[in-house]
Amino acid sequence: MNPSNSNPRKRSVTSHLLLILIVLTSSLQATELAKIPLWPEGVPGALGAEEKDVPTLTPYLPSPEKANGTAIVLCQGGSYRGYYAGQGKPFAAWLNDQGVAVFVVEYRLGGDGYRYPTQLNDLSRAVRIVRSRAKEWGVDPNRVGVMGFSAGGHLVSSICVKFDRGDANSENPVERESCRPDFAILCYPVISMVTKPEGGTRGFLLGKDPSEELLKETSSELHVTSDSPPTFIWHTYEDNLVPPEHSMLFAQAFMAAKVPVAFHLYEKGPHGTGMIGTNHPWMTDLQHWMRERKLFSKIAP
Repeated sequence: MNPSNSNPRKRSVTSHLLLILIVLTSSLQATELAKIPLWPEGVPGALGAEEKDVPTLTPYLPSPEKANGTAIVLCQGGSYRGYYAGQGKPFAAWLNDQGVAVFVVEYRLGGDGYRYPTQLNDLSRAVRIVRSRAKEWGVDPNRVGVMGFSAGGHLVSSICVKFDRGDANSENPVERESCRPDFAILCYPVISMVTKPEGGTRGFLLGKDPSEELLKETSSELHVTSDSPPTFIWHTYEDNLVPPEHSMLFAQAFMAAKVPVAFHLYEKGPHGTGMIGTNHPWMTDLQHWMRERKLFSKIAP
């Protein structure tokens, strides 16, 4: 998916007018807190000191009466070139209405010169931060999931297969936390860099002429293990940008590893479908999946 707005860091999959209409007509509210720099002490591997070089985490917290203790770290899509605003705050508001705390990551972008594994490092750090501040935000550290759209789905798939349990000997309390997600939600994700790859995403993440070894390293379907988290995946048959085979390969790898997976392939809808306000069935199916996994149940006081 190639963003078309002149500002590559703030892109929307819908027009600004449609997004404004959705926000104005929706009863959903998101309590947005101030952005948190992922590395306040200095960003590792930074290419500069501008806003684009400082990855952040923006918390959106549900009302206390609805909060259930589940958290989702959310990655917007945009081919690793930009972000689609329609996949950020609107979904944070919708999930807040379900009682879920949401933390939107602005990871560093290939469009700004950052290559793999920078984005994975940013997401890993974000998950660690949520766990390290779980009590402050009313979150159960054992119910921290990840969610991603398109290229953001590739980033989420990456942490599902390349997480670590933290460094118990680190002097930094954040780094002592595990970055393994407890569950994952992938929306029309890019998965493979070797099977029907999406050229824009691959180029912005890996640069020109990546080695065969790097292509395999970043093809998440090749690295699923029995310790990968339970995952909900959905795609559409009509997606002509990121073929549904990407999600199918990932789901098959989960089945082979005997990891719980829910895979939904819907017939209708182009890439980027299922935005807030479209009444797409995936949101109902996701609610059912999360309810079945008791992710909507309130944590014990």
